[in-house]
Amino acid sequence: MGEEVNADTNLPVVAARGLRKAYKNTLALDDARFEIPAGRIVGLIGPNGAGKTTALKAILGLIPFEGELQVLGKDPRTQRDALMNDVCFIADVAVLPRWITVAQAIEFVAGVHPRFDAARCQRFLEGTQLKPGMKVREMSKGMIVQLHLALVMAIDARLLVLDEPTIGLDILYRKQFYQRLLEDYFDEGKTILVTTHQVEEIEHILTDVMFIRAGKIVLETAMDTLGERYLEVLVNADRLEEARALRPVDERSLPFGKTVMLFDGADPARLAELGETRTPGLADLFVATMKGTYA
Repeated sequence: MGEEVNADTNLPVVAARGLRKAYKNTLALDDARFEIPAGRIVGLIGPNGAGKTTALKAILGLIPFEGELQVLGKDPRTQRDALMNDVCFIADVAVLPRWITVAQAIEFVAGVHPRFDAARCQRFLEGTQLKPGMKVREMSKGMIVQLHLALVMAIDARLLVLDEPTIGLDILYRKQFYQRLLEDYFDEGKTILVTTHQVEEIEHILTDVMFIRAGKIVLETAMDTLGERYLEVLVNADRLEEARALRPVDERSLPFGKTVMLFDGADPARLAELGETRTPGLADLFVATMKGTYA
């Protein structure tokens, strides 16, 4: 078994080419292509209806689709049972059945996931106020998240898929959730794929980002190369036309007649002549890429 895992480490965890999925009159995935390397934390970011959840459902083998897709070297359409031994999927960490107890939740996950380690789960719960007989309906939202996290982190999955996992939580619990994942779960043998439209809250944990718009991947890059590729310039008023001639990918106005332009792949030295430069935040890049999507 160990040899098989090692043999796969150089392959992408997910490789998609020409992914297409149509629902009636809507193309949810439109010739989408992307790769996710092993040992990365990848954000799949896009507005509602962009195709994020459809892409996840394809990866998890939950829907039929057209095109080529390999997940951990397997085709999710025909090898889903074998694939799910190495994959863990979580949607909303603030939701568990209200009647279930801590002990029952542990027993349930142990019964459905072959790589769940109940003893490890108990170790994660030791630092909390959760007791075996406590029911979800008696827990605060923060305690439910603690239980959900302990269940997730006790699964030794090679791919963890999170679909808008913190949607029902306030910002404090969202930060704690991602911090615990980073500190106690993630390592080079695991890959995390997380979808969200809340760019700022996951920006600091990502190694890679993919923007999806209208079923297509419109940006796919490592976070540490963003600064090499994209620059924002606070353009001086007398250099506007000169800057526009360099074909910015976005332009927005600020108070007092200031203009910010976003450039992709332009010469940094040339841009510095036009005004003050800086690396854009992921949120700024997202808004620029998605302009017109919310019209």
